[in-house]
Amino acid sequence: MQYTLVSDIPGRLRVRLAGHVPPADVEPLRVALEKCPSITAASVYPRIGSVAICYAPAATAAPALTDGSAASVKDLLDAARADALNWVGMLDAAAVEDARRDCVGAFAPQTGDLLMDIAELVGFHYLRRWFLPAPLRVAWTVWSYRKFLWAGLKSLFSGRLDVPVLDAAAVGISFVKGDFATAASTMFLLNIGEALEEYTKARSQHELIYSLLAMPEHAKRIEGGQEVSVPASELAEGDLVVVRTGMPVCVDGIVERGVAMVNQATLTGEPLAVERTVGDSVYAGTAVEDGEIFVRVTHGAGGTKLRSIVSMVEASEDLKSETEGRRERLADAIVPWNFLLAGVVALTTRSLVKTSAALMVDYSCALKLTSSIAVLSAMSQSAKAGFTVKGSRHFEEIAAADTIVFDKTGTLTEATPSLSSVMAFNGWRRDQVLRFAACLEEHFPHPVARAVVRAAEERNLKHRERHAEVEYVVAHGIASSLDGERVVIGSRHFVVEDEHVEVTAEQQAMIAKETEGLSSLYLAVNGELVGVLAIADPIKPGVPEAMAELRRLGVRHLVMLTGDNEVAAARVAKAAGITEFKANLLPENKHAYIEQMRAEGHRVVMVGDGVNDSPSLSAANVGVAMGNGTAIAKEVADVTLTQSDMAALVGLRRISCELMDRMNGTFRKVMVFNSSLLALGIAGVITPQLSSLLHNTSTVVFSVRDSRQYDM
Repeated sequence: MQYTLVSDIPGRLRVRLAGHVPPADVEPLRVALEKCPSITAASVYPRIGSVAICYAPAATAAPALTDGSAASVKDLLDAARADALNWVGMLDAAAVEDARRDCVGAFAPQTGDLLMDIAELVGFHYLRRWFLPAPLRVAWTVWSYRKFLWAGLKSLFSGRLDVPVLDAAAVGISFVKGDFATAASTMFLLNIGEALEEYTKARSQHELIYSLLAMPEHAKRIEGGQEVSVPASELAEGDLVVVRTGMPVCVDGIVERGVAMVNQATLTGEPLAVERTVGDSVYAGTAVEDGEIFVRVTHGAGGTKLRSIVSMVEASEDLKSETEGRRERLADAIVPWNFLLAGVVALTTRSLVKTSAALMVDYSCALKLTSSIAVLSAMSQSAKAGFTVKGSRHFEEIAAADTIVFDKTGTLTEATPSLSSVMAFNGWRRDQVLRFAACLEEHFPHPVARAVVRAAEERNLKHRERHAEVEYVVAHGIASSLDGERVVIGSRHFVVEDEHVEVTAEQQAMIAKETEGLSSLYLAVNGELVGVLAIADPIKPGVPEAMAELRRLGVRHLVMLTGDNEVAAARVAKAAGITEFKANLLPENKHAYIEQMRAEGHRVVMVGDGVNDSPSLSAANVGVAMGNGTAIAKEVADVTLTQSDMAALVGLRRISCELMDRMNGTFRKVMVFNSSLLALGIAGVITPQLSSLLHNTSTVVFSVRDSRQYDM
């Protein structure tokens, strides 16, 4: 790594690097520097490319102080200094990348660092202006221009007319006039604006990441049979940590001993804690609600499962909305017109000052930065409120949606339905029907299957697996074999129509009476109906209120799609306040309905939770997976609700609508304000320097306004 020694006092060095440090590299660079045994602390100042290093003799050098003489102390301090400088010179990109894995998350930009950067910019600017002789001041100004000139030439060589070209041209005009003081002032203001803009955006990105990351600072590591509190960032693969009731899990690992109930809502959305015991995996970002476990670390803080979620969020800016992309393209397209305007001003006024004013104000920075920060703020607040959105385009689609389609079971209804009654036919007893149904259903995580298994457990009906391997037919039911006979359990459509199991008129009358308004499972053995289980599936609290609020927020069509029977579907739809519903649907029917709605010009949001919802989630403009849903549903979906109630969906709609209003409002303000600055500058009312100051200040002000909290 190339560097220049700027300051050298005993125990402290200050070096200037070859260029500025990107915000993403600040924390990894600090960590890499502090890996040197002689470096006790390092501070990185990214904007000016400077590093402050504190050094001291390494602990291993202590025995060398045999006589405690001043000469010995000085020799050790000199050796530590040489070691520190040698370490700085040896650092390369690979070492910084390696250190990045030890960083828990993105570097949090500190207000103090920003103020220090601005103080250095202001201090050096005025010190040069007041104390440097004129020839040295001119030489420094020309040398400082190299950064702007190189950035502008780089854009031109790439075939782009963008903001760096504008900045280089605006400063260059001052050199053409021979006005080196104006050139220096212009570059100073541009540097101040860049520092403020970088800080504002970095702060917004940090808020988003840490709203999800929320990593604990310390962990209890077992060392020699003793518990030692250590920084979580120091944990490495192979370490053993203990986690007790109320403590967070700070790394991925395997439970070696103990048992605990672990809340995994941050990762899986599961509302209830799950049991974790010997051999089970636990993940960073979860928490122990009850119990004690000793965990062997499998990944350090930089390689956790939660960190992969953060990486996904960091990459989500690639999924820009049409509005955001259109604004950015417009911002880039305006730049050539800036040059055209500057050319017209130069030809008509013959004034280099007014020409410079036409180049000092651009729309690009403000439009790009404000849009990006508004989206980052929305994503951050969404994460805190319990829903993860994988890109700004999904906010736009949700705001524009006129149709929301809901699955029934586990989405509108409770994820924990209950068994209402059991009917037995053809010589079977009710406990036999329930026992065998539970034996089949225990293999699958669907809410209805869990209701059957739970009812068997409550009645103490133990079962012994006598059936062969089970086959799950998506959205239909389960097929297996018992003593060579085919066994099926599932919906009426699956058992009666697909499997051709006969149901007598008398049986059908009994079933209709017993299951009116309820869901039903049919159980048949060797083509003969042996039982029917009625499942009560109450709607979730707050669903009717949420449906009413969604209508108030402009959603015209609220539709429920279900594979359940017509009577049960009608009961749930009425209780939920939904007037449009379709029953007895297969996954392909749900998918076809979504496709049809989109073909008719509707903007469709699909909300579901199961494997059978995955095709529909993919087909919709936006797929929303409930927090209690299956892993595949959440993987396919564009939005995941950690909470499983409809209030989260209402909040998402509100944030999405306000985000689009905020972006549109800021767009108008940016266009009006910057156009006014251009007009005033060209008219000679304000100087190019004042124009630049107001332009950069307004960009930061608009960005800060767009980062404020959304109403939910």
